Amino acid sequence: MSAEFELRVRYFASIREALGRGDETVRTRATTLGELRDELIARGGAYAEVLARQRPVRLALNQDLRDESAALVAGAEVAFFPPVTGG
Repeated sequence: MSAEFELRVRYFASIREALGRGDETVRTRATTLGELRDELIARGGAYAEVLARQRPVRLALNQDLRDESAALVAGAEVAFFPPVTGG
């Protein structure tokens, strides 16, 4: 099992509104964005609702859009936000 480390996690738009916070420092053992998402879902409540697997959620790692297989590193910034539509 990997060692625990800290990340800064930021939430945007409807996710931020549902969680009532724009960011937090998270201690995790997750090795990928997908594992981190699952850890946050496991918190239950609003996290489980807004980050649920059936919901479309975009992810960024250090301000670059990435898929859930992207590897995490200590001190990284992760962002979760809903898909944006243009028009």
